[in-house]
Amino acid sequence: MRDLGAGFRYLLKGQRWVARHGKQYGFGLLPGLITLVLYAAALVALAVWGEDFVAWATPFADDWSSPWSGLFRGFLTAVLFALGLLLSVLTFTAMTLLVGQPFYESLSEKVDRDVSPDGTAPESNLPLWRELWISGRDSLRIVVRALVWAVLLFALGFVPVLGQTVVPVIGFFVTGFFLTEELTAVALQRRGVELRERLGLLRSRKTLVWGFGTPLGLAFLVPFVAVFLMPGAVAGATLMARELLGEETAGDGAEEPEAQDARS
Repeated sequence: MRDLGAGFRYLLKGQRWVARHGKQYGFGLLPGLITLVLYAAALVALAVWGEDFVAWATPFADDWSSPWSGLFRGFLTAVLFALGLLLSVLTFTAMTLLVGQPFYESLSEKVDRDVSPDGTAPESNLPLWRELWISGRDSLRIVVRALVWAVLLFALGFVPVLGQTVVPVIGFFVTGFFLTEELTAVALQRRGVELRERLGLLRSRKTLVWGFGTPLGLAFLVPFVAVFLMPGAVAGATLMARELLGEETAGDGAEEPEAQDARS
């Protein structure tokens, strides 16, 4: 339970860091705004033409008697939009990080330099196209894993009682884990940590990961909130990545986040 609270404090500490560095916060908002516009346009298109798509995809229901055809297609339209909304939540972070790779890479490096005892930050020394390729490839792998969980949890949602109580809670924790993976990847990828090793690090500290990612995932459900929290989330994930790797922070890597705040 201590790790659960520590993860949440890293999330808060990241937001405080960007609040103290207004220029970095401003640059960090741009990728989220661009991604938000793209996702909003896609969801609006789904809402407008989703019913037509369902009708085209279910020609066998044309001859059904009223009201069964309308109810069936209405249900499928609602499911299609719900899946689109869920997919947007699961992939928003990955897409924003991909769009904003140079922005968040710079922000993460500045966080490292700010809290490192010697004022330095690890560098990947890879060309930008290579970093984008690795980031896109790993993000796709994570999205596939997340979609498998999403389909499984969606199916379990139809189980009476369990589907309306336990399954949503599990869903939030799963979302929190994958959000944290995507965010810590900015700092860990720069250190040359491969996806398999990153997942191993996060699984070894699940409660720390849940404490960071689950509240963030809940906050991301509120429209526009994700855009404004993303810069601080990247900063907080960088600080947490340093703990996962056992790197010294702000003079004493063994200190709790709030103690480090007092020193910084």
